[in-house]
Amino acid sequence: MSHSYYKIWIHAVWATKERTPLIYTAVESQIHEFISEQLQELGCPAKIINGMPDHIHCLFRLNPQKSVADVIKQIKGSSSHFVNQHDLIVDKFAWQTGYSAFSVSESGVGVVYQYIKNQKTHHQKKSFQHEYEEIIRVYGLDVEKNG
Repeated sequence: MSHSYYKIWIHAVWATKERTPLIYTAVESQIHEFISEQLQELGCPAKIINGMPDHIHCLFRLNPQKSVADVIKQIKGSSSHFVNQHDLIVDKFAWQTGYSAFSVSESGVGVVYQYIKNQKTHHQKKSFQHEYEEIIRVYGLDVEKNG
């Protein structure tokens, strides 16, 4: 085959350090926009970014020349620096060390997109911890083995 074809969708989730609710409504769009721009620069365009004051969801296309770990490390580091450098919040901003990342089939992109879009409504009924446990269960992961 002379050409390479790929479309690798990733649904990534990560939280603020100690899940402190630091992503205030007033700065949320600036943070999301910055992350979107950073993903674009990495060749990993975001379809949607949304979340809550203590965590973020992101659906993006992975550049096959990049690893998920490298992309998320870059995004978390640059966005923390951005928030702190521009004094978007009073406290020092940082992300928690870990993250979750899941592949999404093309047929599932619409469902994940709507799920991320409706985070605020979704979390009126379900806590982040409950949501996270459900995601882990859906993907058949063992939290003890996967860290």
